[in-house]
Amino acid sequence: MKSMILKKLMFLLVFISGNMMFAQITVTGVTSDANGPIPGVNVIVKGSANGAVSDFDGNYTINNVPEDAVLIFSYIGFETQEAAVNGQTVINVILKEDAARLDEVIVVGYGSIRSKDATGAVATVKFEDFNQGIINSPEQLIQGKTAGVQITQTSGEPGAGVNLRIRGTSSVRANNNPLYVVDGFPLNGADTSAGASGSDIGASAATNPLSFLNPNDIASIDILKDASATAIYGSRGANGVVLITTKRAKQGVQLLEFNTSVSSSSVSNTLDILDRDQFLDAQSQLGADLSVLDLGGNTDWQDFIFRNGFSSEYHAAFGGGGENGGYRFSVGYINQEGIVEKTGLERLTARFNGKYNFFDDKLKMNVQLNVSNVDIDKAPITDDANARGDLISAAYYSNPTLSPFDENGVPTSTGSVEQLNPAAILGFSRINTKTLRTLSNFSLEYFFIPELSFKTAIGVDRSISKTGSAFSSEFELTNTQGIGRARVDDLSLTSVLWENYFTYQKDFENSSLNALLGYSYQQFSTNVEALFAANFRETDPGLMLNNIGSAEVFGANSGNFTDELQSFYGRINYSLYDKYLFTGTLRADGSTRFGPNEKYGYFPSFAFAWRLSEEDFIPDAFSDLKLRLGYGITGNQEIPSNLYVERVRFDEGSIDNDGNFIPGGQSTVAFRNPDLKWEESTQLNFGLDFGFFGNRLSGSLDVFRKETTDLLTQITSAQPAVNPFVWKNIDATIINQGVELSLNYRVISSENFNWDTSFNVAFLENEVTDFNEAPINTGQIDGPGLTGAFAQQIADGQPLYAFFLREFIGFDENGIAEYEGGDVQKFTGDSPLPKYNLGFSSNMTYKNFDLNLFFTGQFGHKIYNNTENALFSVANLSQGRNGTTDTAALIGTEDPFNAADVSTRYLESGDFLRLQTATLGYTLNLDRYKWINKARLFVNAQNLFVITSYSGQDPEVSINKQINGVPSIGIDYTAFPKARTFTLGLNVTF
Repeated sequence: MKSMILKKLMFLLVFISGNMMFAQITVTGVTSDANGPIPGVNVIVKGSANGAVSDFDGNYTINNVPEDAVLIFSYIGFETQEAAVNGQTVINVILKEDAARLDEVIVVGYGSIRSKDATGAVATVKFEDFNQGIINSPEQLIQGKTAGVQITQTSGEPGAGVNLRIRGTSSVRANNNPLYVVDGFPLNGADTSAGASGSDIGASAATNPLSFLNPNDIASIDILKDASATAIYGSRGANGVVLITTKRAKQGVQLLEFNTSVSSSSVSNTLDILDRDQFLDAQSQLGADLSVLDLGGNTDWQDFIFRNGFSSEYHAAFGGGGENGGYRFSVGYINQEGIVEKTGLERLTARFNGKYNFFDDKLKMNVQLNVSNVDIDKAPITDDANARGDLISAAYYSNPTLSPFDENGVPTSTGSVEQLNPAAILGFSRINTKTLRTLSNFSLEYFFIPELSFKTAIGVDRSISKTGSAFSSEFELTNTQGIGRARVDDLSLTSVLWENYFTYQKDFENSSLNALLGYSYQQFSTNVEALFAANFRETDPGLMLNNIGSAEVFGANSGNFTDELQSFYGRINYSLYDKYLFTGTLRADGSTRFGPNEKYGYFPSFAFAWRLSEEDFIPDAFSDLKLRLGYGITGNQEIPSNLYVERVRFDEGSIDNDGNFIPGGQSTVAFRNPDLKWEESTQLNFGLDFGFFGNRLSGSLDVFRKETTDLLTQITSAQPAVNPFVWKNIDATIINQGVELSLNYRVISSENFNWDTSFNVAFLENEVTDFNEAPINTGQIDGPGLTGAFAQQIADGQPLYAFFLREFIGFDENGIAEYEGGDVQKFTGDSPLPKYNLGFSSNMTYKNFDLNLFFTGQFGHKIYNNTENALFSVANLSQGRNGTTDTAALIGTEDPFNAADVSTRYLESGDFLRLQTATLGYTLNLDRYKWINKARLFVNAQNLFVITSYSGQDPEVSINKQINGVPSIGIDYTAFPKARTFTLGLNVTF
């Protein structure tokens, strides 16, 4: 019986298998477009992993295809198509180019164009390509994403500023950051946070002026790099332009989304500071009296001031749209703890974007409103506190045998105003900044005919900021101990914009024309007030700020000024046969920041592009090939107000060590120069955009040269002189030239697995030429015995901020430093400006999983380690201060009385490669919940590791160690460290 059943089962199996074999066929065919075969097309049997890729001649073969199957043909740059098999063994497919890709729009000044029609060097980063994780400011969204754009966070402090450089550094004294434009509104760009604490007490880094924007509200960021693209912004376009476009409602689509995340951050790297036993051993070798130095404690001061910071973020948006417009409203909240005790950021934002059409779409109205409230707690951390009131310095040099608190829980006294207890710095101080900012913009656009429209826009950007800083009388610090000090600074900034322009767009039989003609007026108003006080009854810094009237001594200061900018501008874009593209722009700016003889400037640009891919003689393998040539002149007006007129003011005064108010004296802060004008940058750009095989491999190559003249700077007169200094334009030239390369490659494209990569690298050279003034010192070096020291100079034939140092060759037999050529400083041939900046991104998706890895790097530059120069020497150890294990190893080699000179001993390579972010996500299967459109869980890690030989805390240095207002870069001194952050998040759309 069992044998009979077995035979029947075997017969049934053979029968089914035979039928299955007969139901499957082999399908062959050719994939092509209008120009011929296409290689690399993915051909997949729908609902399975069975597939093939077409060869160089477009041929493909797939075996074991069910007769009733459906084939899916996909290739980047073309529309995905499906074909029913229906028993056919030969299926040829002609793919159609993706119209959406061809007509992809990029934002340019005062409008937008199709990407294929762009003639300038413009880079676009869309929302889906933004960096992820804890993002406090829009610049961080695009860090490392674009060739020729260097982005460095000035500090790891929550809300800290960001330095963004497009194609190098072009100015000595004027601002080098680009112009930021949010939804058509050009921002002032100044730090909107009020005030700072006293110069001898650590003052935290400047706040980012873009921190009022919620990164979740941003749809795209476009970077205008060459002069042909930026000249439409005239006197503010020399450093490039960053256009930020926020999310809008989509016509006919209802929107409801919710995003949330939680994060944990910790310090990514600590220095190898001596512990208790190592410290006492080092002091013993130096002959110190351990009975005095050994205070009985065992404290790791880095561990004491650093912490695990926890953050939470929430974002919700809803909106809708119909035939006549729509709206989008969003709210966001973030609460971020800093990795240093008593630091953190709390931000609440709300945004409304509305777009409405009237009179059969002849009249279009746009409304944008952004409101933000940012509350930042800071710790006393600075780059120039000379190791006195700086928390980071104190954590490095403080005696590890000192206990943080005594038996009563009060910070232990050190008995010195020069060596501070980090617990006292934290406990006896408070610094807080609150900033309320609103950005509103209203516009009307009327179409007289479909081709001709007029747009008028009115916008207001208003920020009100208050910073309070207080230091208890129990704080063992000069000017503070026994009296206490507090200060309240108020800053209000208002910018009003009125924009008017006509746009004409017409398509002809073989050509098209787009013309723009406009007028702009913008006013900038600043009001500052300060109140400082001493001799408080209260000792708690929080109560001192809340009850500043309890002080006995007061001082005050105030000031206000207004700038105006009036502009006329025009642009013409012309396309012939969709192959030959021409762009011309002209802008005339008049600014009250400059003298009456040079109040107006004119900034033209020209560009030509040739779409070679449209020519018959170009092989079909090229899906895109375009040559670009651009030339233009732009300006830089980002200097303080009223520098061309003679101004006299009274200083705000000060409070002495005994708590007495010392009135300020009269001083001249500027001298008359009616010929003061903006800097002028002339730029030539040659570019090539390319794509192969339907843009499976695509990219761009740009070669540029930018020359900046009429450099704005403050010149000291030869003494004796009536005017000790004057602001003027000098005849020197700053040259930035380089090469930029961006590549995008679709490695694999299939139904279940996709892998895309992108890579960008930029090479940059910088040089100062025709500089006939005396060299300008900058790069201040701080520390004991280093008063007045500097490490950099600006001089002819050198890059900006060139290192100017003694050349260290070792120690003599007495442990005293020796220098090549004697005890003189000279140019070393080194620069703090990276020659190479690169970014690499890898994006993979497998079914519902997605993985992104993103790397950044900088190479070919040096860093001056001021932290080591100031704090980690045998001389400092001999004074009872702590140091590193490397410092202790020098005992017996370096004499304790060796001078702390500025030299190449502290000059190190700044090269690094960093894994900036790694993100793993999973899109949930929620088909049963029809009310949920999409839900994605993700984990993200930031700053996972960095490969570098630099001995300091982090090689990505962005501290401005200026002298007399002359900025610098590439000098590292006790900065707030960058964090390593892990984030768990959820994104849901309904």
